Amino acid sequence: MTRILTIGLHPSAIDYTSFPGLDEATLTARIEQGDAALRAAGFDAVRCLVGTDPDEAEQSVRERLPEGPFDVVMIGGGVRMAPEHTLLFERLVNVLVATTPGVRFCFNTSPETTIDAIRRWV
Repeated sequence: MTRILTIGLHPSAIDYTSFPGLDEATLTARIEQGDAALRAAGFDAVRCLVGTDPDEAEQSVRERLPEGPFDVVMIGGGVRMAPEHTLLFERLVNVLVATTPGVRFCFNTSPETTIDAIRRWV
């Protein structure tokens, strides 16, 4: 079974003023639905939701690494696509490259596209 590490911003870490119609409860439900779809498709996924502080996010990821080995790491759009999270994204990629040799990365655009992103690399 393919082991997946999914990394995304914790719904409580997001400023929703830039996302009309989206709130913490809605995003949490969407993430849970995405995780359920992964399980239904037979993937063994470990979720790691992080805050925006790079040091704390790195620590959160390091705490999940013993749950591996991971074949694929999916880093969510909230981490990658906002310019203010560039340092966070860089830090996470570099930690994962250093600690998880040979891992493949995939990237979603929303919780609903996580399974498609993973399927591209599995």
